[in-house]
Amino acid sequence: MSTLDRARCRLGAHPFALDTALAAAVLACMVVGSFADPHGPDGVAWGLRTPEPSSLLLMTLGAAALAFRRRAPKVVLALTGAFSLVESVSGDPRAPVVMSAVVALYTVAASTDRPTTWRVGLLTTTVLTGAAMLAGPLPWYAQENLAVFAWTGIGATAGDAVRSRRAFVQAIRERAEKAERTREEEARRRVAEERLRIARDLHDVVAHHIALVNVQAGVAAHVMDRRPDQAKEALAHVREASRSALDELRATVGLLRQSDDPRAPTEPAPGLDRLDELAGTFRNAGLQVEVARADQGTALPTAVDVAGYRIIQEALTNVQKHAGSGARAEVSVVRVGPHIEITVLDDGTGPGGVDTAPAAGGGHGLLGMRERVTAVRGTLTTGPRYGAGFRVHAILPVDHVPAENRSLNRPSGNRTDAAEDPV
Repeated sequence: MSTLDRARCRLGAHPFALDTALAAAVLACMVVGSFADPHGPDGVAWGLRTPEPSSLLLMTLGAAALAFRRRAPKVVLALTGAFSLVESVSGDPRAPVVMSAVVALYTVAASTDRPTTWRVGLLTTTVLTGAAMLAGPLPWYAQENLAVFAWTGIGATAGDAVRSRRAFVQAIRERAEKAERTREEEARRRVAEERLRIARDLHDVVAHHIALVNVQAGVAAHVMDRRPDQAKEALAHVREASRSALDELRATVGLLRQSDDPRAPTEPAPGLDRLDELAGTFRNAGLQVEVARADQGTALPTAVDVAGYRIIQEALTNVQKHAGSGARAEVSVVRVGPHIEITVLDDGTGPGGVDTAPAAGGGHGLLGMRERVTAVRGTLTTGPRYGAGFRVHAILPVDHVPAENRSLNRPSGNRTDAAEDPV
């Protein structure tokens, strides 16, 4: 942002101060102009005349009214017009009190519509010019009277031009915002349609071929003992259907991948047996991590094992991100009856650190930990520690987990056969 833009922002934040400064500037111009005599021996002469006290008072009142021009533009125009009318009829007709009325007329024109600008501008110009020509001490054709007509017309025209430009810029901005929303909505619609198409294709591929595999497998099981030849034929159909399903799945999912996308992971899902390796990665990043285990080598179901690993990983990541430099973390994994208790403590006090972020609602990390714990029917407690730091405590069941999670078996080794990773 440039210096001019910053100045505009500051002035826009304090409109009354800006109007007060404008009123002071207008008053200074009127006072200085009141000492000038346009009919001097050598043209405009300075100091040949002195403004009357009444003229100075009217100038001051007119300028003071301009400080409220944004709050009540029409009222300010009426006041400044009245001061100008009084000066042109009963005072010094050459005193520039009308300058305050010109600024007020500009404000009205800039803040209202064009028909109102025409009506108000015509009325102001007619009243001030007509009064100066008909009731003023100078001849009707005097330069001062024509100046009133010219300056009021300029004020109304300039205000209307500013209002038109503001409306034009606002219309362009609204049009751009509408076009942006339209593009975003169109992109979301196309993404939704593409997802629906892919889901439909996958459903068709899987449903058809898996149904065929199921039927042929049932036939093979039924005739395995009495008709081995027919069972072999059914198994051949099963193999052919499964191969077709894999080929179609590979083709469908291949449409979603780019040429530079990484290959699908072939390592087994991580578990608590890799806890020391996980702690080592954070130590290499500069975080002091201490690990204590008292789970007696408990064999955990895959879902619980993965959930425990991910909870510790996310908790240590939060410590690394939020606890500040020099923070220490302690990780403990303890077997307590039918449960595994996982605790991650830190002593960080960084600005906006992990000890304060959860109080404001937390982020996706804490939400993800809670969802993982809920999925295996465990409990999770998080919160700031007394003094400083943060505490994450999870209790995970060793045996009592949902059936769908208990049925997941993590592979014991790397999957390296391409036929086993079709997509």
